[in-house]
Amino acid sequence: MTTAVQTRSDLPPPSRSNDSHRSPLRRRVPAFWTRQFHAWHWMSSGICLVGMVLFALTGITLNHAGDIEADPVTISRNATMPASVLERLRGLNSGPVPGAPAAWLDDNLGINVDRRATEWTADELYVALPRPGGDGWVSVDLRDGAVLYEDTGRGWIAYLNDLHKGRDTGAAWSWFIDIFAVACVVFCLTGLLLLQLHARKRRSTWPIVAAGVVIPTFLLIFAMH
Repeated sequence: MTTAVQTRSDLPPPSRSNDSHRSPLRRRVPAFWTRQFHAWHWMSSGICLVGMVLFALTGITLNHAGDIEADPVTISRNATMPASVLERLRGLNSGPVPGAPAAWLDDNLGINVDRRATEWTADELYVALPRPGGDGWVSVDLRDGAVLYEDTGRGWIAYLNDLHKGRDTGAAWSWFIDIFAVACVVFCLTGLLLLQLHARKRRSTWPIVAAGVVIPTFLLIFAMH
């Protein structure tokens, strides 16, 4: 009795069904770049996580600012600047507050006037002290040294809203907003590329993306007044 032995040449060719189901972009993009898309997507998501939650929540509070009641709290303080310190201010009509008067205001009233814009008149020095979530000012009577300080706080919601807008937040926060915005762009673009790579297996991908474009465009064109 003889048995037929199947040679290697008789074996069926390897299946290419996996390649046929890949999206056109996935077939063109090397595995290296696919890994890069995933890596940059999850790294940018980590950078954006806290900032995106903050900006999303404050977007809601800003959109309903008229419905959220604020309860401002105003603090006023009075003091008299010593003549020896006041003498350093007399005769000035521009520029920042000099060192000795600035140090006295910090020590006695807890006011930091460094790098603050000043307004000078013949009889008064006025320094505006805006900050996130509040406003303030201090004035010094150049004749008798009377100091009046006032600070108004509008609460935590106003504070977070001002962070969203970058109002009176300083250079460091301004840099953070710029870096955060770039990270969001990277997150969105790499997400779009990953959507393209996996779109063939998820048929709802492009209808959802199209809805994200069409809905705000429709509202901008037809629903705004």
